Amino acid sequence: MKLLRPLICLAACLYALTASAQWQWVDKDGRKVFSDMPPPADIPDKNIVKRPGSRGPGSFPSAASAPAEPASAATPAGVDKALSEKKKQADAAEAAKRKAQEDRNAQMRAENCARAQQAKAGVDAGGRMTRINERGEREFMDESAIAAESQRLQGLIDENCR
Repeated sequence: MKLLRPLICLAACLYALTASAQWQWVDKDGRKVFSDMPPPADIPDKNIVKRPGSRGPGSFPSAASAPAEPASAATPAGVDKALSEKKKQADAAEAAKRKAQEDRNAQMRAENCARAQQAKAGVDAGGRMTRINERGEREFMDESAIAAESQRLQGLIDENCR
């Protein structure tokens, strides 16, 4: 009975060693990849950092002698399909948001253009023009003020009516 307990502990420790069988290699993008499966056949032997049961490249069989997976199941090492799909969706959402903002800006420019053209037509028609000063009083505009307003409106037209 006293011998059984140490044997069980030893067996558990030995079993845990098999779980640490892990491959390490550097993929074609320069990222370190950790896996319990051997690297794909396109990874050169010099890029394999660690093999199961050794401290570095050793005498274990290379990935070429490992059983090949079907081509349909093969995915690039270190790439998560769900993560890449989420990234694509986020990029598409960002592009749609940017497009909507550009459309709103274009609509605002068109409205500003129409208002500026209408105001410029009123200024160019002549006649007496008034404006409200800072005290809330109405005052008539002289010729220089009308010319300045016409130039300001022309600048708005040039900016918004492209």
